[in-house]
Amino acid sequence: QRLHSCPDLVSFMVELKTVLEIALKNTQDLHIPRPPEYYSCLVRDLEILGWNRVAYVDTGLTTIKLKAEDSRGRQHLITLKLNAKYPTEPPGCLVDFPVPFAVSWMPQNSLIDIYNQFLAALESLKEFWDALDEIDGKTWVLEPENPTRSATTRRIAIGNNVSVNIEVDPRHPNMLPECYFLGADHEVNPLRTKLNKNMHLWDPGISLLQNLRELLETDFPSRVVLEKSDFARDCGICYAYRLGGSVPDQVCDDPRCRQPFHQACLSEWLQGLPTSRQSFNVIFGECPYCNK
Repeated sequence: QRLHSCPDLVSFMVELKTVLEIALKNTQDLHIPRPPEYYSCLVRDLEILGWNRVAYVDTGLTTIKLKAEDSRGRQHLITLKLNAKYPTEPPGCLVDFPVPFAVSWMPQNSLIDIYNQFLAALESLKEFWDALDEIDGKTWVLEPENPTRSATTRRIAIGNNVSVNIEVDPRHPNMLPECYFLGADHEVNPLRTKLNKNMHLWDPGISLLQNLRELLETDFPSRVVLEKSDFARDCGICYAYRLGGSVPDQVCDDPRCRQPFHQACLSEWLQGLPTSRQSFNVIFGECPYCNK
């Protein structure tokens, strides 16, 4: 369309040059032939590694996915992006880790060296994944809905519209994580008090979940006997549970109401009320449900 609308030959040539530059930029890698040594070396390295460890290879032999199982039986993938200078230069590596994965590489190395470093990294993260797997399996995790292996946070349901968000250090998973409580003040304040009172009882020798139970002096709702709907109610303004990836995390402080809201919904609602007031970044106003 741009070429058809050109008024003269000069304009046509300028537009054609622009279009070709954009096209070449988008397909630049396709026009760089790789030397035969690249393919022979790569195939040899894959045979040494073992094809049973290969999950995927693209048709151009530039992207490879390798699979591995850690000592707990968890399945993992590492994606390798190879450039034309392999093995002089190492492949780019993509992993689902909560910490950076830096590859040690020499020109004489091969794929099996990366694979062994990948296995060693998996074992170093074993206790971190053990701790979060227990939480995922024995409690109701409200967020993230489908956690990846790189996710370090969990928002765990404690009761009706009461939850705790924990941030686990992947390098020290048995230490006390950062804890942030969400819910009405009259339910959250006692939990904060218990955590501060019992913090010295934290025992690195027992699991993260068991430590949380003992410090908070409470048990978490079980996935066996309760449904998510038993303690995860919809927002009282938009009548939805999930809004743009967020869930209701603001709760009315009145014990008789306890209606949850999305922070964005509540902020928009309160800003439209003449009775609301704002102090710094905090808005104060009446609950849309009980007017208190």
